[in-house]
Amino acid sequence: MRHFIFSLLITVIIGNSGIAATKPNIVLILSDDQSWTDYGFMGHPDIKTPHIDKLAGQSALFRRGYVPTALCRPSLATLLTGHYASTHGITGNDPSPKYADRNSKLYNERRAKLITYIEKFDTVPELLGKQGYLSHQSGKFWEGSYQHGGFTHGMTRGFPEKGGRHGDDGLKIGRNGMKEISDFVKGATEEKKPFFLWYAPFLPHTPHNPPQRLLKKYHVEGRPLTIAKYYAMCDWFDETCGQLIGILDKSGTLKDTLIVYVTDNGWIQNPDRNGYAPRSKQTPYEGGVRTPIMYCWPGKIPPGERSELTSSIDIVPTILAAGGAKVPDELPGLNLLDHLTGNKPIARKAIFGESFAHDIADIEKPEASLIFRWVIEGDWKLLLTYDGEVNRYKSTHPRNEKRPQLFNLKEDPHEKVNRAGQSGYVVARLAKKIDDWYPVKERKVLKSFK
Repeated sequence: MRHFIFSLLITVIIGNSGIAATKPNIVLILSDDQSWTDYGFMGHPDIKTPHIDKLAGQSALFRRGYVPTALCRPSLATLLTGHYASTHGITGNDPSPKYADRNSKLYNERRAKLITYIEKFDTVPELLGKQGYLSHQSGKFWEGSYQHGGFTHGMTRGFPEKGGRHGDDGLKIGRNGMKEISDFVKGATEEKKPFFLWYAPFLPHTPHNPPQRLLKKYHVEGRPLTIAKYYAMCDWFDETCGQLIGILDKSGTLKDTLIVYVTDNGWIQNPDRNGYAPRSKQTPYEGGVRTPIMYCWPGKIPPGERSELTSSIDIVPTILAAGGAKVPDELPGLNLLDHLTGNKPIARKAIFGESFAHDIADIEKPEASLIFRWVIEGDWKLLLTYDGEVNRYKSTHPRNEKRPQLFNLKEDPHEKVNRAGQSGYVVARLAKKIDDWYPVKERKVLKSFK
């Protein structure tokens, strides 16, 4: 009887502490520059994504997922730290060459300083490492060597190494096979260690140079070659996801693995050139910030479609909780683990985001490059415009509309009609939400790092 009571007490303590009795392996799959529409399961009529479609069917699937910032580097830094770009300080991809020539001493000093911003935070691999996790980085990684992000294993050497701006050797994953991941999973399994895997391949990102066997599927009469290449790149990325899941399955670890899927930012292929169309990458419109988000954990998370809004800001606290790691108190995202495993509704009604210029005008002052702040509540989306400096990519951010932009996403998913003039009360209410969210959250967190 005494033994039973003791065992029950231990079970209650473990359950209440949020620590999983058996730590799952955790795999974070990051698509690179892909529209939220460009999957079979999202209804695209031509792009074939059978492996991701299958994963979606096995997951808690949020069709209305978002990233707070529609640009590679800040979006990935959010997934490392769990913070908004205005807090972690990595608001753009590069220091502005307007104020220091690229590869000059001053420019490289600024680039190096940006990398140190990650040191303010306990990263996901660091926090999981305290729970015994091995971790592996592959694909996109901007913040120096993989070790600088807290990974125990990885591919990226990082700045100032040649090609170290955003991934160097790491960018080969997927495009040139999956051996590094296969070797890591095998090693972690042999050591009987749980693992965290960062799979952020340079796919379907440019260069759009798919294998000819895939391009042939999509280069049909009447379709521009630029579109066909992009479609084939989405197919190629899907293939690699299938290979990754196959590695997990072959190793016997798939059944004990939490897989999380998200895209770093959106992309709408320009049919006239090898680049993105307006209102996609770098912008706060749906084409830039919307992405499907899914959580797959066999036997733990019931599969099914979720109608709630969610954000990539929620991914860090959720996977930390799944791994039994400490979730820092100051994280702004929601720990969704209990909502997912218990299939409970998420009470939050609004999510937020911010847009900054690609080139960082002042690495000490995020607002120097601030372009938009936005909020989505239910079907309503409000964009507020700011006068942050844009150096390159001016055509991406015309900012011709200085007034608030209000869209009803249910009636107008492509954001063609600004309803602000007819819905002043909604504008005022949502603008106050943005005002309450942004300065208070920012000051509260930044104060602790001064």
